[in-house]
Amino acid sequence: MPSASDASPVASFKDRAKLTNLFRTTAFKLSFAYLLIFTTFAFLALGYVAWNANRVLDDQMVSTIEAEINGLSEQYKSGGLRRLISVVERRAGEPGASLYLVTTPAGEHVVGNVGALPAGLLADPGQVEAAYARSGSHTLEHRAIMRIFTLPGGFRLVVGRDVEERDRLRSVIGRTFGTSLLFVIVLGVVGGWFVASRVLKRVDDMTETARRIMAGDLGGRLAVAGNGDELDRLAQNLNEMLERIGELMRGLREVSDNIAHDLKTPLTRLRNRADEAVRSARGEDDLRLAMEGVIEESDGLIRVFNALLMIARLEGVAARDLMAEFDVGVTAREVGELYEAVAADEGLSLEIVTVGDLRLVGSRELIGQALANLIDNAVKYGAVNRQAGGIRVTAEREATTIRLTVADRGPGIPEEARGRVLDRFVRLEDSRSRPGFGLGLSLVAAIVRLHQGTLSLNDNAPGLAVVVTLPALAVGDPA
Repeated sequence: MPSASDASPVASFKDRAKLTNLFRTTAFKLSFAYLLIFTTFAFLALGYVAWNANRVLDDQMVSTIEAEINGLSEQYKSGGLRRLISVVERRAGEPGASLYLVTTPAGEHVVGNVGALPAGLLADPGQVEAAYARSGSHTLEHRAIMRIFTLPGGFRLVVGRDVEERDRLRSVIGRTFGTSLLFVIVLGVVGGWFVASRVLKRVDDMTETARRIMAGDLGGRLAVAGNGDELDRLAQNLNEMLERIGELMRGLREVSDNIAHDLKTPLTRLRNRADEAVRSARGEDDLRLAMEGVIEESDGLIRVFNALLMIARLEGVAARDLMAEFDVGVTAREVGELYEAVAADEGLSLEIVTVGDLRLVGSRELIGQALANLIDNAVKYGAVNRQAGGIRVTAEREATTIRLTVADRGPGIPEEARGRVLDRFVRLEDSRSRPGFGLGLSLVAAIVRLHQGTLSLNDNAPGLAVVVTLPALAVGDPA
């Protein structure tokens, strides 16, 4: 038995492989792409908010400074230097971030709460952001936005606002900015991992089911969560495909079994006739008669294989190239004319009724073949009872469809056997005594499927009514 130390590397390898598969999923890649887009958007949005907040604060400081400069200038004009000094001294003593300074033309301190400024700053009037020292200190350890204004007489007036509050707000905004981005990234990664892991689990389940099906479990089907998402739709389509494949496989097995049973008799008869001709023929006439029998049996087998090949062709896509516009009523009358004499020989009447616009897009030859098969069956089995009414073929339009009905007065088909007789080589017990191989209705069903129509077998009380419904060409539409 493997030890715990052996199992640990294996488990670790599986975990790494699972994590690698997770990162490779389309869901994770899309989540990561959305995360990048959203993070970029959040970065730009938060950056714009921070920049705009700083700009608003700076504009507010500048506006306040300009208002105070204008007010102090008016005080100077109305009361002179003495009044200006009195106002500045009072305002400088109030708590807050406002800065005031009045200097002589030589730069000597007169009054204010500013202790020192950088050398040469007073020589250049205007707005500036610079370092300063508070009153009583000469260390330039603070910063402020200041306006330097020259008063009449050369005196300098400095009004400013300390930017400590602005810098503190910038710091708060910066921390909030970084925390928000980190939160968005973490949330995006966790959300991407959650979404991708759920998708990966469903895909892994689908993959495991597909592997079991490929291993031979043809009854396996993909799980459907029931939420109607794209994976559900994919699973439903694949399940329908598997159902169709299963039907084809069952049909193939049934065809193989039926070929083995139903063709064994004519092949044995063919072989016996040839053997008897070789052993007991006494002359050229006997040989000719035996060969004619062999040819007749061979023709019957060839017709069977031709029917099988036509059904296989109809279940593919090659026959779709034969589609064209035609009037199915004309086709029904033409096929009916061919079988009138055959029906009369069996003592049956054959009536063809066509009503309305019967144009459709399809294969005239194949629809004619389907009608011929149905009429042939009606003649073959309708002749059993020979009741009044005979065979009636009806072609009529119903809204957007064309309804073809071939009804006879024969023994009919039991309701429980109507679905089964559409399969290949299926013949009911009371039909074994009549010629045929059970391919006629299978060929009709294949032709109807090719034309995207429906086929139903109904009770004609007595007899059978075969109803074929095909899409009609809209009135006024070209082919």
